[in-house]
Amino acid sequence: MAESRSNGVILPFILVTLIWSSTWIVIRDQIGSVPASWSVCYRFLLAGIAMAAFARLRGVSLNIGGAGLLYAALLGVAQFVLNFNFVYRAEHYLTSGVVAVVYAMLLIPNSILAWLIFRVSVSRAFIGGSLVAVTGIILMLLHEYHAAPMQNDIARPDMVLLGAAFSLAGLMSASAANVMQGMDIARRLPMVAVLAWAMLIGAAVDALFAWATVGPPQFDMRWGYVLGIGWLGIAGSVVTFPLYFTLIQRMGAGRAAYTSVLIPVIAMLISTVAEGYRWSALAIVGALLAIAGMGIALRSKAA
Repeated sequence: MAESRSNGVILPFILVTLIWSSTWIVIRDQIGSVPASWSVCYRFLLAGIAMAAFARLRGVSLNIGGAGLLYAALLGVAQFVLNFNFVYRAEHYLTSGVVAVVYAMLLIPNSILAWLIFRVSVSRAFIGGSLVAVTGIILMLLHEYHAAPMQNDIARPDMVLLGAAFSLAGLMSASAANVMQGMDIARRLPMVAVLAWAMLIGAAVDALFAWATVGPPQFDMRWGYVLGIGWLGIAGSVVTFPLYFTLIQRMGAGRAAYTSVLIPVIAMLISTVAEGYRWSALAIVGALLAIAGMGIALRSKAA
């Protein structure tokens, strides 16, 4: 019995960690040939259709009422429009692994917003761990700043600052979407149906934004781009969200969140191999502090 329960936790944990770790480098490959907003639109249009099909396969009704649709729309705009448009733009200026490490700090704004809105208490250990993690992030961004590429023989560290700004804006958008899931209406609605509508509405808003800012749809028929959309839309969204909810049910939210510690580690390793990320003493110390601080914050949160 214990062995089957262990297997029921280990496999989803490994799959969620590995898939979400890989999405950062796949996003990097999506940048350049197609405007970011259209790539985000294609990803969540595919994900929304697949999530709706998954809901129906499980016998979950997609009829969530007017209030449910409004909630899904707000969630979709925060998570699948603002968040990912900022992420894709951040990776124009920062290596994918560094953006992944910044996003690992999601628990910090989540807890701050939960304290402000729902008055959820925050422990001193959590605050201490968060400060350690933020210090690590700052050191890694300093490494990026000093290693900024040259353009016309002039260093462009301002691009690193722009990438950091996009990362932080995306982080806050994702945090707003996370905290919205603590609302009463979220507990009354089937999450799979809500996600399907949020993705579809988000994709529609992405399309409107993309058309208004960069013109008609553009697509790259390169196999790498097409497969990347498939991986991000299906594996990175439809497969992982239900698995992660399974982890929360079986392990608790605190232990399930330890994927957030492992994901940036693996993402940085992938970035080192695929993008030629060059480590310095500053980057190594920053990465260690970020991961250690996140571990401390998560342990206190789980407790």
